[in-house]
Amino acid sequence: MVRRGLERFVVGRTVGAVEVRHHRAVRRHPAGAADLAARLHGVRLLAARRRGKYLWLPTDAGEGLVGHLGMSGQLLVRPTDAPDEAHLRVRLGFTDGGPELRFVDQRTFGGLAVEALDDTGLPVSVRHIARDPLDPAFDAAAFSAALRRRHTGLKRALLDQTLVSGVGNIYADEALWRARLHWARPTATLRRPDVERVLGAVREVLTEALAQGGTSFDSLYVNVNGESGHFSRSLHAYGRRGDPCDRCGTPIRRDVFMNRSSYSCPRCQPRPRRPHP
Repeated sequence: MVRRGLERFVVGRTVGAVEVRHHRAVRRHPAGAADLAARLHGVRLLAARRRGKYLWLPTDAGEGLVGHLGMSGQLLVRPTDAPDEAHLRVRLGFTDGGPELRFVDQRTFGGLAVEALDDTGLPVSVRHIARDPLDPAFDAAAFSAALRRRHTGLKRALLDQTLVSGVGNIYADEALWRARLHWARPTATLRRPDVERVLGAVREVLTEALAQGGTSFDSLYVNVNGESGHFSRSLHAYGRRGDPCDRCGTPIRRDVFMNRSSYSCPRCQPRPRRPHP
């Protein structure tokens, strides 16, 4: 939803003044804040791209403004006279005098950088991230083969961005509920129809979430206009511990997983006999 917002509100515009208000917000740009501002001044933003948690805006200078949102980063489009946010880190003005682009980050784990793009249009920092399942160039057969070669649990594999991107903790739980597979199912035991069912469920969940503006639980997870997504109202598993399963009525179970949580239906998604931890 952030990429779509950037595409709508900033693509095609020319950058004017750039203000860096916190050095950590540009620590991914080794040459420093002044260099970042100089390389952005006067360039036109040509497109908005995303892979995993990385977003980048290719410019007519042959480079890209690359953003990683970290845990609390936000890219917001705001009127020039709007009050500064408490955690405003970088401000980009535009020569047309219209709304500016602001990078807001409470924890400063995210950041911006200007990077060269390779022949395929990818920034160097993004090369290790796999395509997401909605990408027209996503290779489903290669994904299936790679997934079944892994010696890990199914959900852990879905969260591995070197294998597939765009599937976070929430969407993994929702997709696995739809596919009727347990999060600890060893990937090596998956049959091809299992993988096809998971991949289909992932695509369904991502498509529906995008249509509803994403999944927002608090003010940190909003689109570029600051509006919340509504997919949280359509969740069947995530965050519903003790609620009846929408399919069979069995109470949803919560398990600890990688210092986070996994939610599943004990009946629809039976735990494998030899689960992968």
